[in-house]
Amino acid sequence: MDLDLLHSFVSVVDAGGFTRAGERVHRTQSTVSQQIRKLESDLGCALFRRIGRQVDLTEDGERLLGYARRMLALSTEIRETVSGKPRLEVVRLGAPDDFAVPQLTALAADFAAVHPQARIAMRCDLSAQLARALDRGDLDIALIKREPGAGDCLAAWPEHLCWLRGKRESGKPLPDPIPLVVFPQGCVYRNRAIHALESAGRRWRIAYESPNIHGLQAALEGGLGIGLLAERCMTPGMQSCDELLPLPTPSELALHLNPSAGAAARELARVIRQFCRDTIE
Repeated sequence: MDLDLLHSFVSVVDAGGFTRAGERVHRTQSTVSQQIRKLESDLGCALFRRIGRQVDLTEDGERLLGYARRMLALSTEIRETVSGKPRLEVVRLGAPDDFAVPQLTALAADFAAVHPQARIAMRCDLSAQLARALDRGDLDIALIKREPGAGDCLAAWPEHLCWLRGKRESGKPLPDPIPLVVFPQGCVYRNRAIHALESAGRRWRIAYESPNIHGLQAALEGGLGIGLLAERCMTPGMQSCDELLPLPTPSELALHLNPSAGAAARELARVIRQFCRDTIE
């Protein structure tokens, strides 16, 4: 395989398009496009679906991505081993936007400070996106909200969800339909909220939707609606209204480690596991 073509392929995936990928590898968009076409010709399959300026991986592209990353990493390892320079391990960490991001970020920074051979690349996103990235081999460690017991993981902790609304709404009857403040589709919390309401015969509507926890918290504090979130997400401007609505079943926070992760990633996963134990249990 031509490593130069694989490098361009991975750059297109990471950058989200041909133009930004060209900037990363210091080539023009047309050159990157030609390289991808050559790689597709060599492999005999399409790697991307092009929709306007957006590009998405095909199933063949998703299968190639993990191999491409491993081949590029092996190439780097060979150069570093032969040259005698210490190997730098990139540790790719994914975490939900609403789980202790300041503390996790500080933890990752402290880890990098005492492990100079490790370079941390942290990504905050929806759990559905993190799960897909982990499956593609784009992450070494991931904290993912999920259905309890949904597959193997390094460790898991139950999450107790509660209904929240702004304190200014205290004493007011609940609207009909219930105005929901939620993460986008695919979120476990959103699915739990809708299922609990529909099981109780309650009507609902989406009043506010955001992939960002701070947006949801602002909407709840402002009185735009009611949200189902983990207890840790409650702010001083909110109050629980569990007594007014049907309680959902718990969700789960799971810690995943990519089987091909290196030594630094495994050590960071151990540190995060202890952090989660101290925070949740």
